Amino acid sequence: MSNQNKLTFKEKVGYGLGDTASNLYFQMYINFLLFFYTDVFGIPAAVAGTMFMITRFWDAVNDPIMGIIADRTKSRHGKFRPYLLWVMFPMAVIGVLMFTTPKFSVTGKIIYAYITYIAMMMAYTAINIPYSALLGVISPSSSERTSASTYRFVLAFAGAFIIQGATLPLVNFFGKGNQAVGFPFTMGVYGILAMAMFYITFKTTKERVQPPKKQKTSLKNDLKDLIGNKPWMILLVMSIFTLGYVIIRMGTIMYYFKYYIGNELLAGAFMMAGTVAVIVGTASTQYLSKLLGKKRLYLTVMGLSSLLTMVFYYVPKDQIFLVFAVHILISLVMAPQAPLLWAMYADTADYSEWKNGRRATGLVFSAATFSQKFGMAIGGGIAGWLLAIFHFEPNTVQSPETITGIKLMMSYIPAAATVVAVIAAFFYPLDDKTMKNIEMELEERNKEE
Repeated sequence: MSNQNKLTFKEKVGYGLGDTASNLYFQMYINFLLFFYTDVFGIPAAVAGTMFMITRFWDAVNDPIMGIIADRTKSRHGKFRPYLLWVMFPMAVIGVLMFTTPKFSVTGKIIYAYITYIAMMMAYTAINIPYSALLGVISPSSSERTSASTYRFVLAFAGAFIIQGATLPLVNFFGKGNQAVGFPFTMGVYGILAMAMFYITFKTTKERVQPPKKQKTSLKNDLKDLIGNKPWMILLVMSIFTLGYVIIRMGTIMYYFKYYIGNELLAGAFMMAGTVAVIVGTASTQYLSKLLGKKRLYLTVMGLSSLLTMVFYYVPKDQIFLVFAVHILISLVMAPQAPLLWAMYADTADYSEWKNGRRATGLVFSAATFSQKFGMAIGGGIAGWLLAIFHFEPNTVQSPETITGIKLMMSYIPAAATVVAVIAAFFYPLDDKTMKNIEMELEERNKEE
């Protein structure tokens, strides 16, 4: 591997800070949005769940469109980096509006929630697909991309740590006990932090991998290549069900501690404890992937996570130490799946170029972001519907049936999603030996051009 393809520590950290910024939004969706809609804004749980699902139909179109646009962008800053500058301010403004609670009727609130949620998902698409695609062109080396992906997710979960540890204290500080006032001010703080970090990512990264010189722009061929990319299709399934697990379980934490444990303030500490474990587990990804290979490592961590998540159901509520300990273990074991999935998406872009002689990195990575949001839709939709099925009523004592439902949403129900992801992973064909051969052949082709 030539030195020009090797990434510096500064560039890896700079790239990773972009996902710290993204997670100041994404983790708010995962951890607090459903709770905000039901317990603060006053939207019925089933309505919120339906909204999460319906809005994904637009994302099914919006995400690949953004990937196509990014692939065709030409600027002195590259194809993908400029979007970090162009979108960061609108995204910050929409984030505040999304957590603002105008005094509308229930119907008006639902309409407002739809508008602001869709706008936020569009902004997230416009910045996160180019940011994610940047991983595919930051180096032609699969191992360097895995390393960059590891840095990315260590810093991404640092963003999660900020959200989980600071959100409730900030909401209480700004709102003085009124969460409807505290949430938008808190999002304003996060928006300013995110803009600073997106700018650092823009300044410290480079786009080193370009499409083949003879490649002609063809939307039809790009889509044909994508649909025929078997590893990409398998990753799509793996990603959707992995994110479904995360959204259902993390979105249930506030309810679990408020209504089952009986101490809402412990929820933040619980989230933070898990995130510290995730950061440690993520930092080990590069070493473990060299030891086992990306596919085998993914199968191992997801299989163990499924079993441990089922065990969580049986932990007694008065054993708080054990509640935290099992959650920390789940988080530690499952952590490598995130950097692995994104590094594998970069591999499928190389695979497509190797197989078809064409490269559409933005379109390939649009699937990754789409799978994130579709997983959010499935997880958020199911979580909202399940709360309704279990007869959840906000801000009141819950029935035994509802409590059992909340416990299931922290254990067996999300574990079912990981089982599907593991089954799909068995069919993923790009092991590390195959990728090394593809990388060498692409390098030879580029020398000949």
